[in-house]
Amino acid sequence: MNMKNISYCLLAGLLFGACSGNVYEETDKGVIVKVQQKGDTDVRLVRFQVMGEKLIHVSATPEKKFADRQSLVVVPQTEQTPFTVAQQGDTITVSTDEVRASVLASTGEVWFTDEDGNMILQENKGGGKTFAPIEVEGTKGYTIRQVFESPDDEAFYGLGQHQADEFNYKGKNEELFQYNTKVSVPFIVSNKNYGVLLDSYSLCRFGNPNDYSQLGEVFKLYDKDGKEGAITGTYVPAEGSGAETLVRREDSLYFEHLVRGDLGHVVNLPKDFPFYGSKVTYEGSIEPSESGEFKFILYYAGYTKIYIDNQLVVPERWRTAWNPNSYKFSVNLEAGKRVPLKVEWIPDGAVSYSGLRVYSPVDPKEQGKQSWWSEMTRQLDYYFIAGDDMDEVISGYRTLTGKSPIMPKWAMGYWQSREKYNTQAEMLGALKGFRDRRIPIDNIVLDWNHWPENAWGSHEFDKARFPNPKAMVDSIHAMHGRMMISVWPKFYTTTEHFKEFDEKGWMYQQSVKDSLKDWVGPGYTYGFYDAYSADARKLFWNQMYEHYYPLGIDAWWMDASEPNVRDCTDLQYRKDLCGPTALGSSAEYFNAYALMNADAIYNGQRGVDNNKRVFLLTRSGFTGLQRYSTATWSGDIATRWEDMKAQISAGLNFAMSGIPYWTMDIGGFCVENRYVAGQKQWNETKTENADYKEWRELNTRWFQFGAFCPLYRAHGQYPLREPWEIAPEGHPAYNSIVYYTKLRYNLMPYIYSLAGMTWFKDYTIMRPLVMDFTSDTNVNNIGDQFMFGPSFMVSPVYKYGARSREVYFPKAEGWYDFYTGKFQQGGVKADVKAPYERVPLYVRAGSIVPFGEDMQYTDEKPADRIVLYVYQGADGEFTLYEDEGVNYNYEQGKYAMIPMEYDEEEKTLTIGKREGSFPGMLEKRTFTVVKVNPDKAQPFDLNAKGVTVDYTGEEVSVKL
Repeated sequence: MNMKNISYCLLAGLLFGACSGNVYEETDKGVIVKVQQKGDTDVRLVRFQVMGEKLIHVSATPEKKFADRQSLVVVPQTEQTPFTVAQQGDTITVSTDEVRASVLASTGEVWFTDEDGNMILQENKGGGKTFAPIEVEGTKGYTIRQVFESPDDEAFYGLGQHQADEFNYKGKNEELFQYNTKVSVPFIVSNKNYGVLLDSYSLCRFGNPNDYSQLGEVFKLYDKDGKEGAITGTYVPAEGSGAETLVRREDSLYFEHLVRGDLGHVVNLPKDFPFYGSKVTYEGSIEPSESGEFKFILYYAGYTKIYIDNQLVVPERWRTAWNPNSYKFSVNLEAGKRVPLKVEWIPDGAVSYSGLRVYSPVDPKEQGKQSWWSEMTRQLDYYFIAGDDMDEVISGYRTLTGKSPIMPKWAMGYWQSREKYNTQAEMLGALKGFRDRRIPIDNIVLDWNHWPENAWGSHEFDKARFPNPKAMVDSIHAMHGRMMISVWPKFYTTTEHFKEFDEKGWMYQQSVKDSLKDWVGPGYTYGFYDAYSADARKLFWNQMYEHYYPLGIDAWWMDASEPNVRDCTDLQYRKDLCGPTALGSSAEYFNAYALMNADAIYNGQRGVDNNKRVFLLTRSGFTGLQRYSTATWSGDIATRWEDMKAQISAGLNFAMSGIPYWTMDIGGFCVENRYVAGQKQWNETKTENADYKEWRELNTRWFQFGAFCPLYRAHGQYPLREPWEIAPEGHPAYNSIVYYTKLRYNLMPYIYSLAGMTWFKDYTIMRPLVMDFTSDTNVNNIGDQFMFGPSFMVSPVYKYGARSREVYFPKAEGWYDFYTGKFQQGGVKADVKAPYERVPLYVRAGSIVPFGEDMQYTDEKPADRIVLYVYQGADGEFTLYEDEGVNYNYEQGKYAMIPMEYDEEEKTLTIGKREGSFPGMLEKRTFTVVKVNPDKAQPFDLNAKGVTVDYTGEEVSVKL
């Protein structure tokens, strides 16, 4: 013990009656602090482990020792960061050169400051940690809560991808579990330039730690006649059904899941009522016992509207019957004041769902804090990540959880998918359609049910529909395309693959015990494999390798990876269906299945072919997913304008969750019947009704948005999704879709450089404005605009018939309209034009943007001529990144970077000396440098005149 600690020991002895050796124990990574115990479940031990200069792992437990386990999400850290430990009074502090982590030994309260002592983050006064014992399937653990203080001007982003169209989570609540369209990642980034990663795999909640309450638990309920105790439910059947109108008193509106043991019936709904085509109304009044903001959550399938106090608080929303969605809204109510409530619901299926629950008011100060709740874990584990900006915070996240490999270059191109190509001929015909029309495309996708009807999980093709799979894949390659195939973790019990898992004990058994049958044909019994078993993961890959890999398939689509063993069940049954796992109960390991499943494919493929880049697309995800070369898409979303808008904030928060590759079903997956009828009418008569007119505009706007996402991909149910099926050649919809697809390929030098930056600089491609303009507080709540890389600001249009939209121009040196080159000052809002065929697109002053030639696929032509646009008005820089595009040689240093800098004062562009090399690298190329400035409104044009530069790898400067 050094003299400094001895002096602190004397002070501490006054408080603890003991030497500091009894207060803390220094370890090779940090310190363990013994907390003064106040009760059986209060924290006894707090531990700091230094993971980096700005990375601190915090653990806490009410036990006498830590219940450490191998983290599923954090990768081993090979470098040890120097640190010091000091004690002052009952405060023990671990310091690196960049941050300090402190804990009060008297309470266990933890806080973090920078090297100058400025507060970054602090736990709730008194400690902020609570532990409630829980035991599941013989395993003991704790339900935990961790609360941090939060200033009023703080903003939170991340948490994965959710569908309630919320962006800044300050003061909001989000339940973290995995489900179709919902991807949960327990990580947030603050606009105060730090992040918190909770290392827990169970059901979690951010914000309010409680579940939503039933209406009758919060309000006095009155039916439409004023009788207390319930709301009136009126069920009016469709004409011709033969059923009678049913009127019931409802003490709750909770019709949110199937009845266990009777999966054809929704809990609490009248059992024999014919719901399809019916009209249901719930009406009466609610009376709160307290005043304040009540936070509601609507669970809906079919068409739903909600009125409170005779005001329309939820305009019509729709979701397909088999895949409900949640939507959150708030209403201020007064204690003792009875207000009318009315819910109008039109079910859209024989089995449909509805629900309305509520949170009572919470003190705004408490609601604004950063609160984490986890249902079951062995101890509290979280990671504090500091940074000078949000990019550095996300870099810290990837330092902890794994770097994001560079996706294959062809993955940056356009993907065409459909639910589903039913035959080999359909598949090849669709790709040929692109080539014949000269619409760029790189990838085509074969969705589910390519196997024989009774053989899900066999990985075999139905020979009647796919007579020669190898020839099909070869034909795709001959047309310069790539192929992705859908693979599920699901197996029919009759398949040999199921039996292989089952005999080893690697198959979840509950669905088999309950004789669950899926929706195909007469229905078949099935199970999902246990991806938490390392050996089961190896078998899963081996089965794919034996059946699919010899065909030359290029990419893997991992569907239902939540795992979605059964739709629309309550959470407890979902846990029963996907456990117990090889590692423990499903309650403890509820959320990480998609990560384990991605591990199987990534490490499996790299184990047999380390020269071919892995590409995975998964419907779910979790912390660390990026390390497995995996992208996530937003699931089976609906084809509505509000759903398109929700994808913007969903994608941005997913990006802020540290996982850089995200995509969605352009056009939406689940389709309203009116759109289906619209295409059928068009196909039969070539007349466009009002619904089909809207469908075309919806898809146009969605493609415009999708072209600037990390991955560009269309998918969905009928109507068909190929551009010429959406609209004929010459139609504005067709013209716009083709324009942005071509532009995507023109931007490939820029886009692929961004992909390179995700590996070399832990970059984020799809960026909320708050990442690049953090000091401009006007952007904190803007979730419908974003940066695509450092240069482009995209403002999607998501209202039918809109031909303009409001755009906020963040505080910067200026912005340029991409299409006209006109200059726009920053720091202002403006109503900008948004004609049918164009999305508002602006380029930041100081940008250097490389454009390539028109191409039909990403490797059609060498990038020997690049048009380099320089948007003047500020200093700028960009690094052009190149490698072989398909292998992992970049990991061994085989790549090239060309740094570029623009000096605004000197009006000089410097194209720097090329760094590095790789096989097949272009030794020389031509840059055509085109300048844009406020006095020279230069629209984007590949043929624009500029300064020609012959580049051979040596530094060259151009005066502009």
